[in-house]
Amino acid sequence: MPAPTDIPSSSGGSVENRVVIARIAEKTITIDECSDAVEDATSGAVVTFAGVVRDHDEGRGVTALSYTAHPTAAEAIRASALRIAAAHPETRVAIVHRTGDLVVGDLALACAVAAAHRGDAFAACAELVDDVKKTVPIWKEQAFDDGTTEWVASLG
Repeated sequence: MPAPTDIPSSSGGSVENRVVIARIAEKTITIDECSDAVEDATSGAVVTFAGVVRDHDEGRGVTALSYTAHPTAAEAIRASALRIAAAHPETRVAIVHRTGDLVVGDLALACAVAAAHRGDAFAACAELVDDVKKTVPIWKEQAFDDGTTEWVASLG
């Protein structure tokens, strides 16, 4: 069986070429970076996802998060994007995950998927977020409003 990067796409490029962004970032990220990167003349739909730091978790008030990535996280996020692009051959994919210290309202994960039709774009975007959460070794430490903290693995 060919590797995901060897599978041609009927939309005019290899899987590798259709993953336009897949990275870990230490600085502020934006949805626009991802959506601008995937848009092209063949796309009738661009679906985006913004993973935002919320002010609560399981009934507790959250004040901040800190994300830590394993050294293999950049390779893992690219592999995740390649899997999704291979499974959805009419798509273009972009995804960025933040590391470091974030506060409520900050963007922790940004992604966009473009496709000719909305159903393909929605399905691929949802699968991309789920796959990244399952396979990319990034952990978060949550700070709660009572002064306590808790480590949460993003895997699993």
